Amino acid sequence: MSSRSWTMCSKLPRWNRHHISPAASKSRGTALVSIEKSPFRKVLFKYDSHKFQKRGYLTTANASSSFQNGENYDHICELASSSLRFGPGSTMEVGYDLASLKARRILLFVDPHVAKLPPFENVLCSIDQHVPKSYELDIYDQIRVEPDNESFQHANSYTTNQTTKHGHYDAIVALGGGSTIDTAKAANLYSCYPPNNFYDYVNPPLGKGLPVPGPLTPLIAIPTTAGTGSETTVVAIFDDTPTKSKTGIAHRRLKATLGIVDPDNIRSLTPSVAKYSGIDVLCHAMESYTAIPYNRRPSGKPPSPILRPAYQGSNPISDVWSIHALKECTEYLPRVVENLHSDEEARSKMCLAASSAGMGFGNAGVHLCHGMSYAVASQVKGDFWVDGYQRMDCGRDNEKDSGGKHGLVPHGLSVVINAPAVFRFTGTPMSVMNDAAMSPAEEYSMDRHVECATILANARMKRRGSTAANRVISEKAMREKPGEALSNELLELMNDLNIPIGIRSLGYNENDIEELAKGTLPQHRVTKLSPRQPVGLEELKILFTEAL
Repeated sequence: MSSRSWTMCSKLPRWNRHHISPAASKSRGTALVSIEKSPFRKVLFKYDSHKFQKRGYLTTANASSSFQNGENYDHICELASSSLRFGPGSTMEVGYDLASLKARRILLFVDPHVAKLPPFENVLCSIDQHVPKSYELDIYDQIRVEPDNESFQHANSYTTNQTTKHGHYDAIVALGGGSTIDTAKAANLYSCYPPNNFYDYVNPPLGKGLPVPGPLTPLIAIPTTAGTGSETTVVAIFDDTPTKSKTGIAHRRLKATLGIVDPDNIRSLTPSVAKYSGIDVLCHAMESYTAIPYNRRPSGKPPSPILRPAYQGSNPISDVWSIHALKECTEYLPRVVENLHSDEEARSKMCLAASSAGMGFGNAGVHLCHGMSYAVASQVKGDFWVDGYQRMDCGRDNEKDSGGKHGLVPHGLSVVINAPAVFRFTGTPMSVMNDAAMSPAEEYSMDRHVECATILANARMKRRGSTAANRVISEKAMREKPGEALSNELLELMNDLNIPIGIRSLGYNENDIEELAKGTLPQHRVTKLSPRQPVGLEELKILFTEAL
C-alpha cells in the first residue's frame, strides 16, 4: 500500500501501483427496404437530395437487379458506438460510474506522462470519494506511444496474470490518448478470452480475425487528446514489428462501455500533439465520407449480422457524424493549435469533433490515407521524433537495450502527409483517365470529394479573410478536377498549420517506395474501402512516389 499527498482531494488514496518488470512480459435475413422510407433520408440528403440515384445508394428496385446479376451486396448498415458523456469536469464523475457497476477490483491504464497531470489526480480522487472503501485499484502505466505487438502482449500478460492470481476485474478505466485506450481494449479481450496465439484475434491477413467470443469487462475510456476517437470505436491498432506494418483488432465488443469526453483534459497538450491528433480527426472524417458505399462493399452481405465488418463503407448513419466532424475540425483546429490553453470553445469543439469522427469512421471505415500511414509510422527512420512528444522508456527489454528510445512519426502526421496524393488519386475516376463517361458510383464519389473540398475552402476563407488572393474556386471548376480541388485545399490547411509536406521530410526517399508499398498491402480492411479500385502493389508504389 502507498500513501500520497493530494492537491485535489482531502482523503488519502488507497491503491496499489504495479511497476512491471520486463520479465513479466515473457512469463440480417430481411427483405430489402427502400431508402426512400429511411428515417435518415432527410439528414443524409440535405445537401443535394435530388441526386439520390446518382450518388450510388441502391433502391429496392436496382438492388434486386444487382442480386439477379449475382452481386450479393449488403444493403444493411448499422451503428456501434460507446455511450458518451461530454463536458468540462466530467472526469470527476467516473467514481459514480464505477460505484454503479459495483466495482471492487479496478484496473486503471494510464499513460506515464498523463500520470503526472491533473486528470490522473481527478480520476483517483473521484474513485476514492465515490467507490466503497473496500475497493482494490491496480495501475498499469507501461504504455508505449504508438503501441506495437510487444507492448500489447506486455499489457495482455500483466492483465491475464493479475486475473489468474486475484480473479477478474469488475471494471477497467483507460486514461490517455488512443495508445492507452487501444492497449486497454486489447488487454481486456485477451484476459477475458485468452487465445492460443496472439494473432488469433488480429485482422487478416496477418491474423485469423476470430470474433470476440462474448462480453468483456466494462471499460470506461477517458481520452486526454482530441484525435483518435478511440473512446467510441470498435478497433485497437498496433504496429506489427515482424512485418513492418500496422494492423489491429476489430470487433463491436471491443468498444468502451462509456466514453467520458472532458475538454479540460486536453488543456495540458503541447501544440504539436494538439495539431497532429486534431489533423487525424480531419482525415477520419474525409476518409469515412469518401469511402466506398456500404452497399457496394466488395465483401458483400455477411451470412450473419455478427460477421458484418466494423468498417462497412460510407453509409447514411456514419455520414451525419463524419460531415459534422469535418466542418467543426476545419474551423476549430487552427484555433486550438494557436491558443489551446485559453480557447475553451475550440477545445470543446475539437473534443466533440474527435468523438463524432470516431462514430463516423468507426462504422464506415477509413481508406488509403490511413492504410499508407501504417507503413510510414511503422518503418520510421532511425530515431526520428517530433518536438512536443514525450520520449519515454516503457521498461521493455529491447527498448532498454537501445537506450530506451524508439523513433516516432505521430499518427496524425503519418496519415495527413499521404492525404494530398491519396485524394488526388481517389478524386480522379478511372473512366476520365480512359476518356469514358463516369459511372453512377464514380459520380457519387466525385460529389463527395467536391463537398469536402468546398467545406475546406469555406473554412479557409473564414480563417484568412476574403481577399483577391484568397478565394474559393467555382463549383464547376471543382467538378472538373475534384481530386485536385480537395488535395489543394488540404495543402492550404497543412501550410497554415505548419505541417511538413511530403514523406521526404520524414527521411524517406525513392529507395523506400517498394517497402512502404509492401507494408501497406496487408491493410485489406482499409485499402478495399478506397472509392477507386484496384489498389495493388503498383498503385501503392505510384501513390507513395506522389507522396514524396
